[in-house]
Order: sequence, then structure tokens, then C-alpha cells
Amino acid sequence: MSKSSVATDRGLLEQARGLPRTSSIKKIACCTLPGAVQATARRREIDALSKMDGLDLADRQVMQNAWRS
Repeated sequence: MSKSSVATDRGLLEQARGLPRTSSIKKIACCTLPGAVQATARRREIDALSKMDGLDLADRQVMQNAWRS
């Protein structure tokens, strides 16, 4: 783990301190950064699904066979 210095919005930082498990700036960063990364990954997945990008769901043959035992 590396040490970093960042400028933060004091108001936003105070709001984050009210979240569970965020009593310190370090805990705020450790709790919120993974959430931000996960939220971005979810948005990308939703975007890919909405465009059917890289999926076989638009392939009629694949979908016909998907529901057969």
C-alpha cells in the first residue's frame, strides 16, 4: 500500500464521515474507492447489455437452444 496526499472537498468529506465504517479519512478512502470502481464496472456491464455488445443474445440460434434441457 502506498501513501498519497490528495486535495478533498471538505463538505463532501464531512458527509462521508457519516457513512458506516468511515470514522477517519483513511477509512473513507478505503471504503469508498472500491465502491466507485464497482459502480463503474456495473455501468459498463449495463451499457454492454443494453447494446448487446459482445453477447450472443441477439443470435436466434443461440437463444433457441438456451432454453432447452
